[in-house]
Amino acid sequence: MKLVMDTSAFIAGIRSPSGAAAELLRLTLLGQTEMLASVPLFIEYEAVALRQEHLTAAGLSREEVGGLLDALAKVIRPVEIKYLWRPQLRDPDDEMVLEAAINGGADAIVTFNVRDFVAGAVRFGISAITAGEALIHI
Repeated sequence: MKLVMDTSAFIAGIRSPSGAAAELLRLTLLGQTEMLASVPLFIEYEAVALRQEHLTAAGLSREEVGGLLDALAKVIRPVEIKYLWRPQLRDPDDEMVLEAAINGGADAIVTFNVRDFVAGAVRFGISAITAGEALIHI
């Protein structure tokens, strides 16, 4: 399954090591699922993950999160954004997630805000699902 995680799902994977989003990150590192990200999306993952509030909540240091990001950067399939499809969604901040999914040929966008993505994603044959739903599909 090829998936793109929105930033909130990605951060949940770091903050909650026993959650479904964390399991998706582990499966990605093990090569059991394919995660896609554009450069701007990965930069957003990094910028948000390194905020002190998330480091504190996760009980991790900047170095530990940096190591995870480095490991993920080695296995995430980079997506080149060739076409911009804006606007498709109500929240302009979500557009880069949808564009990575469209341009990368993703099967699904993993998000906690399914209703924010579903209308735009369906137009392109992409599912908008929760991390738990993604695990069921895998």
